[in-house]
Amino acid sequence: MAAAAVDSAMEVVPALAEEAAPEAAGLSCLVNLPGEVLEYILCSGSLTAADIGRVSSTCRRLRELCQSSGKVWKEQFRVRWPSLMKHYSPTDYVNWLEEYKVRQKAGLEARKIVASFSKRFFSEHVPCNGFSDIENLEGPEIFFEDELVCILNMEGRKALTWKYYAKKILYYLRQQKILNNLKAFLQQPDDYESYLEGAVYIDQYCNPLSDISLKDIQAQIDNIVELVCKTLRGINSRHPSLAFKAGESAMIMEIELQSQVLDAINYVLYDQLKFKGNRMDYYNALNLYMHQVLIRRTGIPISMSLLYLTIARQLGVPLEPVNFPSHFLLRWCQGAEGATLDIFDYIYIDAFGKGKQLTVKECEYLIGQHVTAALYGVVNVKKVLQRMVGNLLSLGKREGIDQSYQLLRDSLDLYLAMYPDQVQLLLLQARLYFHLGIWPEKVLDILQHIQTLDPGQHGAVGYLVQHTLEHIERKKEEVGVEVKLRSHEKHRDVCYSIGLIMKHKRYGYNCVIYGWDPTCMMGHEWIRNMNVHSLPHGHHQPFYNVLVEDGSCRYAAQENLEYNVEPQEISHPDVGRYFSEFTGTHYIPNAELEIRYPEDLESVYETVQNIYSAKKENVE
Repeated sequence: MAAAAVDSAMEVVPALAEEAAPEAAGLSCLVNLPGEVLEYILCSGSLTAADIGRVSSTCRRLRELCQSSGKVWKEQFRVRWPSLMKHYSPTDYVNWLEEYKVRQKAGLEARKIVASFSKRFFSEHVPCNGFSDIENLEGPEIFFEDELVCILNMEGRKALTWKYYAKKILYYLRQQKILNNLKAFLQQPDDYESYLEGAVYIDQYCNPLSDISLKDIQAQIDNIVELVCKTLRGINSRHPSLAFKAGESAMIMEIELQSQVLDAINYVLYDQLKFKGNRMDYYNALNLYMHQVLIRRTGIPISMSLLYLTIARQLGVPLEPVNFPSHFLLRWCQGAEGATLDIFDYIYIDAFGKGKQLTVKECEYLIGQHVTAALYGVVNVKKVLQRMVGNLLSLGKREGIDQSYQLLRDSLDLYLAMYPDQVQLLLLQARLYFHLGIWPEKVLDILQHIQTLDPGQHGAVGYLVQHTLEHIERKKEEVGVEVKLRSHEKHRDVCYSIGLIMKHKRYGYNCVIYGWDPTCMMGHEWIRNMNVHSLPHGHHQPFYNVLVEDGSCRYAAQENLEYNVEPQEISHPDVGRYFSEFTGTHYIPNAELEIRYPEDLESVYETVQNIYSAKKENVE
């Protein structure tokens, strides 16, 4: 009976949504239904927010059912933006209609800003002050972030430029929030020993687009702890650690009982779950991110030690971190409580080496050198994080393919958040920003700060100041954009067009063209170093700017390129900076690139027709 009533009413609802004044019979049929049935119909998902607005204006009964804080508008909000529901408590009073309006307005504002970024920053990296527009928007930040995520999740190969800038904005906003959280965390007293929390902040900052939370990582570690308890129960069914409650902070003082816990940890981590130190790919940043350590079950000494330390402390074993040179360790006290201890009163645990327990002599053998007693001492959270970020910094300096130096930039930000007056790192940051052409005004601020901290850096600071000011002046003198017409006489030898998928004849890489010059425009030193003169046509031939599938940007001679007969998407982070869509055979330039090469798109269509259509006909 109720089902029949619902079906009958569902036939009436569309009419209500379409007509301003429905027939009296239809309205009467609808409003006479039980309240829960009416509510079910209005929440069925067949009506839009506009429909609900019109329905609620038809009569008092429907207006009451569609009240702003009721279930109908809550369901409208949930269906439209499901990821936001986790931010609301079931017990809170929420004006869902108002929330809907605010979220919709935030989405429109966010899209407006994203759409403007390509025009504003096409010719340069987005400077940090370029995000001020979105920082100054009114409304909850989570609404803006949600809209950016919606843009990133748009299906298909379209809206590439929107996705490119939405990603940059989201990256910046989340990093700023995480950095503020990290700075607050670092203000905790020295006896605040949440090593895992600090490591998660580093992980989040370097991976702001990933869904990483301390809660989730702690839950995964809790699962490992459960497995350790199961093993421990087989060793000693009355072990006191088995009585610990979640979140309880308690320590076991008996060495034998502590040893049983460590034996159980070693079995579960290394034998059962197969965690191991990553000797094959040691210099990989993933080894330092705790969420990746748990996923890949491998890491380097410091990340493996933090995992081991967290598990041991939850089970009552008071291990401590040791900032040992070249190989991070943990120490386990063997001396009596309250006694005066030295380095020989500890056993040292190598979490990278399957939990092996070492003496002082074996520690020195591990790294091949004698060290002072001070290096066996325990370190606080800040020192542990300093070492983690220092490792990332070293890896960032090794970057070759990633020409944005994102890891180096992120690790510099983190290190300077902890130690803001490190002159050499400030100088490196200024040089990096100068090299990338990012925010010259910020470079001058950094250089001024360096000069205040250390006047002895006058030479390096003066050089960078001079060239940064010259760069600012050149930007002021720039007039419009350079437009390259294929029909111009000096471009008659240019064979290929922007957007075409090409293959390098010699090196075999796949790439997409995003710019060209009628002849090589690089300096004499580059031409000499790249041995361009050995090419049959030398530097007197067209050269092409290409985005390569390995993430690099290259400048290739025309004679070294050929059409890719099996075109595929190019996985390069900057594709969206230049192109709006991938069609399956070629990329379509965005508005800014098309302004610079206005005649190329027509040439691309001709090429695609001649090359790929002919191939398809041959296959058929």
